[in-house]
Amino acid sequence: MRIIARKTLRNFWEQPQYADSEKPLEAWHYEVKKAEWDNPADIKAQYRHASILKNNRVVFNIARNKYRLVVEIKYVRGIVYIRFIGTHKQYNKIDGSKI
Repeated sequence: MRIIARKTLRNFWEQPQYADSEKPLEAWHYEVKKAEWDNPADIKAQYRHASILKNNRVVFNIARNKYRLVVEIKYVRGIVYIRFIGTHKQYNKIDGSKI
């Protein structure tokens, strides 16, 4: 999969209060880059705890569920767009299916 944009992840982990997210986000990026997902079932097969939302959105739990990563996936094109990364508290203030 092609991920747009890694810079969003880097900007997040470079903030001192989120520095502990660097290694888990790097691991997620590496795994997803190698993945070939054709549908949500492919994601669930690889990430059992991922939440599938409407509008092709998926929520991944990062750093043992300390952070939430919301992406939009264009399956036909093989592109993953990063839409949100934040804490659970921050995630609770958004609508993951619309962001």
